Amino acid sequence: MSGGDQPMGLPDLQWRKSSFSSGDGQGGNCVEVAIAQPVVAVRDSKAPAGSLVFTEAAWRGLVSALHTHES
Repeated sequence: MSGGDQPMGLPDLQWRKSSFSSGDGQGGNCVEVAIAQPVVAVRDSKAPAGSLVFTEAAWRGLVSALHTHES
């Protein structure tokens, strides 16, 4: 992927690591998210060339469903 492993068609993104990502120093689970309105991009920091892109509404729905499942 060109542009420093950015999703195609999106500008340079500012990725931030999830607060729930493992910080075990063993290359644990590292999910990164970048907001690029009107979409949200999500990637695995160990495989930055691949990412998923959601609409903001779909992202909110996913996060809401995950929070509901946690409870």
